[in-house]
Amino acid sequence: MTQWLRLTRQHPSAVLLFVQLLGIVAYPFLGEAPVGRAVFGTFALVVLAIAVMAIRMTPALSWVAVLLGGPVIVLTVLEATSPDNEAFALWSAVFHAAFYFYTAFALIRYMFSDTVVTTDEVFATGATFTVLAWAFAYVYAATQLIWPDSFNAAVNTADPRSWTELLFLSVTTLTSTGLSDITPIRPHARSFVMIEQIAGMLYLALVVARIMALLSARATRLSASHEEVRAEAWTPEPDDDRAEGSGTDAAPS
Repeated sequence: MTQWLRLTRQHPSAVLLFVQLLGIVAYPFLGEAPVGRAVFGTFALVVLAIAVMAIRMTPALSWVAVLLGGPVIVLTVLEATSPDNEAFALWSAVFHAAFYFYTAFALIRYMFSDTVVTTDEVFATGATFTVLAWAFAYVYAATQLIWPDSFNAAVNTADPRSWTELLFLSVTTLTSTGLSDITPIRPHARSFVMIEQIAGMLYLALVVARIMALLSARATRLSASHEEVRAEAWTPEPDDDRAEGSGTDAAPS
């Protein structure tokens, strides 16, 4: 347990990325029943705590995360206990989206705060991407509550999209893979999808490119440093023939 806590303190972004990916895999097993939602709500609280821990290591203000995280905790519990209450679901989605957007902002500041790339900052590139995907999924959840029938799908076209479907739409939109069978059909839904598409391209162009450039620069510096060490360690051996010749010339006649 102590080793796990030390690892979490050293690499919060890696733990956040792992938990986010675990949630993607675990949620289909939970289903849409109230018990499954309650379990997922508990899991979301764990993700929330890890996200706050990651933010505390960034230049972003921790008090903003706490200010946004408080309502998220309360609304997550209320949504789990009253799954049919649309008001709880709406405000929960709004505050979840705001919190995850702020988490993404804090992680980006964390990666841009210096010119030295650490292992945790490399993991932060993946964690930020998953956090953005979750944030837009909550935006879509709020969108279909405010504007019903915002999203259409190949099956059960008249039903609201489940969380898994909205997260799938968000990931495929952010990665620009175009694999989703869910289509935004109302103007507000299409606007949010277009914003996520632009955000995905900018993230790859700015954040990932900068991290790769810094990693390349670090590799170049390390290579140059090793060359200097080898050059300093190498000393030329004396020329024996020249030494003997010098001794002969110096002999008296």
